[in-house]
Amino acid sequence: MSAEATNPEAHPEARPELRRRGRSRIDLRRLGRAALLGPTSRDRLPDAIGHVAEAHRAHHPDADMSILRRAYLLAESSHRGQMRKSGEPYITHPLAVTLILAELGAETTTLTASLLHDTVEDTDVTLDQVRAEFGDEVCFIVDGVTKVEKIDYGAAAEPETFRKMLVATGNDVRVMSIKLADRLHNMRTLGVMRPEKQARIAKVTRDVLIPLAERLGVQALKTELEDLVFAILHPEEYESTRALIAAHAGERDPLPGIADSVRAVLREAGISAEVQVRPRHFVSVHRIARQRGELRGSDFGRILVLVGENADCYGVLGELHTCFTPVVSEFKDFIATPKFNLYQSLHTAVATPEGYVAEVIVRTRQMHRVAEAGVVALGNPYATATPDATADPDEERVDPTRPGWLSRLLDWQQSAPDPDTFWTVLRAELAQDREITVFRADGGTLGLPAGASCIDAAYAQHGEAAHGCIGARVNGRLTSLSSALSDGDTVQLLLAQDASSGPAAEWLDHARTPAARIAISSWLEAHPDRAMATTTAARAPLSVVGARGGGANAVADLPDATVRLAGCCTPVPPDDVAGFLVRGGAVTVHRVHCAAVAQMRAVGRTSVAVHWRATADCRVTLLAESFGRPHLLADLTEAIAHEGVEVVSATVEPPVEGRVRHTYTLQLPDAAGLPALMRAMRDVPGVYDVSRA
Repeated sequence: MSAEATNPEAHPEARPELRRRGRSRIDLRRLGRAALLGPTSRDRLPDAIGHVAEAHRAHHPDADMSILRRAYLLAESSHRGQMRKSGEPYITHPLAVTLILAELGAETTTLTASLLHDTVEDTDVTLDQVRAEFGDEVCFIVDGVTKVEKIDYGAAAEPETFRKMLVATGNDVRVMSIKLADRLHNMRTLGVMRPEKQARIAKVTRDVLIPLAERLGVQALKTELEDLVFAILHPEEYESTRALIAAHAGERDPLPGIADSVRAVLREAGISAEVQVRPRHFVSVHRIARQRGELRGSDFGRILVLVGENADCYGVLGELHTCFTPVVSEFKDFIATPKFNLYQSLHTAVATPEGYVAEVIVRTRQMHRVAEAGVVALGNPYATATPDATADPDEERVDPTRPGWLSRLLDWQQSAPDPDTFWTVLRAELAQDREITVFRADGGTLGLPAGASCIDAAYAQHGEAAHGCIGARVNGRLTSLSSALSDGDTVQLLLAQDASSGPAAEWLDHARTPAARIAISSWLEAHPDRAMATTTAARAPLSVVGARGGGANAVADLPDATVRLAGCCTPVPPDDVAGFLVRGGAVTVHRVHCAAVAQMRAVGRTSVAVHWRATADCRVTLLAESFGRPHLLADLTEAIAHEGVEVVSATVEPPVEGRVRHTYTLQLPDAAGLPALMRAMRDVPGVYDVSRA
């Protein structure tokens, strides 16, 4: 990756992988000299990668080291004579990147590709040579992390390189693991670069690499990258945070004492657990300081409790909440509902008798490994796969570890051929730091960024067919397409039958995913006339009045009285009805369950017995709720006429969030046909409900 280097001792506080295991810091200059001299014996591992071998065996005791020896020899010989800008032999860079991954527990194939990750880009080694010597897996990963030629792409080289790596990551997440470790070592050794170049690299790291590390769950790399970027882009805040941590180091830290109390509680409860104090990294301290103002001693770290089984996590939680005062608002269960980046833990906070509040994280040791190393901890995603001799070697490989957000990214990047659009949208997509899962009506699931709307769900499920989406039901209730979805919602998307339907311009105000925004924008650009039509101002209600039919078919037990059917409930045969005498000697007829009946009785209106005539014709008012689309009024009117029903009057209200309400007063030749009429109206595309007024 053509690393730029400086003093390898820079930012020593940002070397958690060495500090955690208690190893002495590795002298890259000494390793560089060893690399130049070469191994003393061709039968054993070169001294220069002894630290890599030691770290690798700690996670994989039975690993075959011979392939690492061969990879190192090829990397060392091909990079021989190349120097980093700091003056160090270039081989120190792939060695350092490989050591980072070995510390995280990466398997042998990843380490082999890591040693070779710059050979194709910066030396005469070809992909065919890598494939012949180390196999297809290593060749695929090395190709995935190799930059595109700047001479071919010019200013678009960086976006296109990331596009290439992301597509490769979709097939094998180990590609991005190496890229993240590569960027970490380059960030550690960035000091010899000009300040403006340091800032440019740090911004790309902040906007793209750190979100990718978060999404892939590689917290050990993400936290150190955050601190290194923080130091470059915000030097004043970094120095003030450094001073704050240094001042705390000279004070009494309450966390070790709280950890001892937790150990005693768990020991008494018979729960085997390891209790550690985990200091916060610089960015975390800075965030807490901004949130809480003045920090107390317990704010500079958290307590980590590691147990053997999932059930033990909840046992620990019960003991903590019994023996300490829990801060209820701080409790989060990421075991029952893991984060989208594989993270699982219980988070809580407890108050001690001394008044300190300590945050506590409870997880199993396996959860801890995944929390630190993320996808790196998953090892080779193909190790348990059954080889298929008939598989096409050129076919895209399906990675079982591919998360939903990555699948979405791979889908929309195909619709963004312009590098600038891809780069801008990629940063916006990665800025979404939380994901939700919604259930489809057919039983499938959709992974969406937090804040996604029904519009995003439509394009995630149906692609370009979502142009014809006219509405959605969320958890069984009809809602507008602009409605935001929550984790666990069930969404049913309603598509128009009219193939010419298209999205409205205001959909862009509610679309959060790049796939939806790109698809909507492309359709609007291709249909400028239709796009203008969707943004026209709302019109006044449209009313249509037809010839009025005969009088009411209700009869009152009051001679010569005028009978009127109440408009509030529009009773029709064979509804149970009640009549009341009103001003002018008229009798109004209501359904017995109408709210107006109680009001009539409350004000002392005279009750009059009413019954239906023998004739079956009736007048009724119906409300049709629908999603707006062209020709909807004509289709509804045609459906009504097909049932042999006369339209007395019709009113169409202006659309609100794409929804339209139609009010029809209808004269039916037979009241028994009312259910069939309402069904016919509901069957009109775009109509989602028909009810009596």
